[in-house]
Amino acid sequence: MRAAGAAFEQRACVELQRAGFVLLDRNYTTRYGELDLVMLEGDTVVFVEVRHRLHASHGGAAASVTASKQARLVAAAQLWLSTHPKHAQHACRFDVVSYDGAGANARMAHWRHAFESC
Repeated sequence: MRAAGAAFEQRACVELQRAGFVLLDRNYTTRYGELDLVMLEGDTVVFVEVRHRLHASHGGAAASVTASKQARLVAAAQLWLSTHPKHAQHACRFDVVSYDGAGANARMAHWRHAFESC
């Protein structure tokens, strides 16, 4: 399962870079959890959570970013910003890139400002 997650993170990274995002960090791990991708879009630091669901029986991939997951992402982002003072004064936001379906046929959706915090 970890290999599949890494493959979808890579797909998301490539798609976002094609859209003009710049990769700052990947798989930043804290005691609160992991930030999949930290990217820069213009002057905005974007914390990107990448999710994949093979089946939508429990909701789509984006629905799996629960309130508790959001709280852990916010805490991890605050740690990232505290260790990267160069970016600490930038605006920031949380995006979710979701993939629903199998392998190469999985449908991608990019949810900008998926939830509020920064």
